[in-house]
Amino acid sequence: MHKTIDFPNIGIHLKSVGDHISVFGFEIAYYGIIIGIGILAGILIAALEARRTKQNPEDYYDLAIYAVIFAIIGARIYYVIFSWEMYKDNLLSIFNIRQGGLAIYGGVIAAVVTVFVFARIKHLSAPLLLDTAGLGLVAGQMIGRWGNFFNREAFGEYTDSLLAMRLPVDAVRGSDITKLMRENIETADGVSYIQAHPTFLYESLWCLLILILMLLYRKHKKFNGEVFLVYLAGYGFGRFWIERLRTDQLLLPGAGIPVSQLLAGVLVAVSALLIFYKRRKMRYFD
Repeated sequence: MHKTIDFPNIGIHLKSVGDHISVFGFEIAYYGIIIGIGILAGILIAALEARRTKQNPEDYYDLAIYAVIFAIIGARIYYVIFSWEMYKDNLLSIFNIRQGGLAIYGGVIAAVVTVFVFARIKHLSAPLLLDTAGLGLVAGQMIGRWGNFFNREAFGEYTDSLLAMRLPVDAVRGSDITKLMRENIETADGVSYIQAHPTFLYESLWCLLILILMLLYRKHKKFNGEVFLVYLAGYGFGRFWIERLRTDQLLLPGAGIPVSQLLAGVLVAVSALLIFYKRRKMRYFD
């Protein structure tokens, strides 16, 4: 497999980008390393925000233990459900996540459920926990998306735009190569290349913008849970657009609709309506 990754229109040419390191003969995927870094960064940011708002950071360390475990399980279940054709003939492969196969929305859903259960047991405010942990969540997503870079996955349709990414055909899954990409394959020194939107990069940058927005918005929130609703609406808005570009969409069975795009649209609408309703209600009673 050829290991180059190029961004030809901005002059970036990476000659050898591996997808793992070997430690004592054991392969450790960069995907997992980066996801781990994202998780640790998210926990640290949540703990710092808890300290700033005079909450107990220890609650967030405890929450993280359960939220991370169930988020990974949820992310895998979501992915497997909407990619069942890949797993139905080899059920044991469901448990092999070393090569990827995690869907962020499944992780978010499982993490939110975990927060509500944790809050009930600990007699804490679930909306406040979500506001605080949400900052860490979006930061973790921003970092974690770079795992897709090393796996050569989560890219979009063919493009020759400024940020176009060029990959060797033998380094990506054949199912992710579209007809338009094949029509624009280029060959150099006997190696065939596709060119595509680096949607992992788009999403990482979008998450950075959402994080900045949340940090600014938290000073103006009117109720607990509002900052997390801003996350759901903001991330959903970007994901709705980015999902349209991807070639590895998870589709709603029988409908052929990208399930994450549909969910993103619903979350944008519901979150915006909840913010509007709660703020209007508070003004009315004031």
